[in-house]
Amino acid sequence: MLEGGGIEVDGEGTAIITESCVLNANRNPGVSKAQCEAEPHRLLGLEKIIWLPGIAGKDITDGHTDFYARFASPGVVAAGLDTDPNSYDHAVTKRHLEILKTATDAKGQKLRIVVMEGPSTIRGAYENKEFAAGYINFYVCNGAVIAPEFGDRKSDRNSRDILKDLFPNREIIQLDIDGIAAGGGGIHCTTQQQPV
Repeated sequence: MLEGGGIEVDGEGTAIITESCVLNANRNPGVSKAQCEAEPHRLLGLEKIIWLPGIAGKDITDGHTDFYARFASPGVVAAGLDTDPNSYDHAVTKRHLEILKTATDAKGQKLRIVVMEGPSTIRGAYENKEFAAGYINFYVCNGAVIAPEFGDRKSDRNSRDILKDLFPNREIIQLDIDGIAAGGGGIHCTTQQQPV
């Protein structure tokens, strides 16, 4: 039905899912949105799904949620913004912010949205059209948050500072992930969290 990067949950009954990924015929042919909602409700105990449009056919994931929006804690969402007006993700990330800013969680509470802009520049060694340059695809582990850095000092530092604010009791560790990003992925894509 969906892969790990295609769903983001807050642990209290709310999920964020992209339509471009989960409702795509290449994953769930002939399955309706209502059917796609029913299974996570049944299997994960979800009470509410916030649907983001995403964008299909532009990357290998068809717009996984973990490149657009992540819960930092219940009620708090880090949301990516692509500020490059020439990027295919520019308009869709702006639309995601509009949706998230008016959304509520399963408890009916408005979400607090923290915007994380992508880097303005990246190192050139691995740059290609599939390069996934965004800070949302971080990984939360015991005592730390493992996050990408792309060589844009200002944006990398801003991302680190935002993550420090969102995760004050965790060490923020930024890594050069250019080799992974060149294949269209990120840190969260290459990991699998496990319960304590």
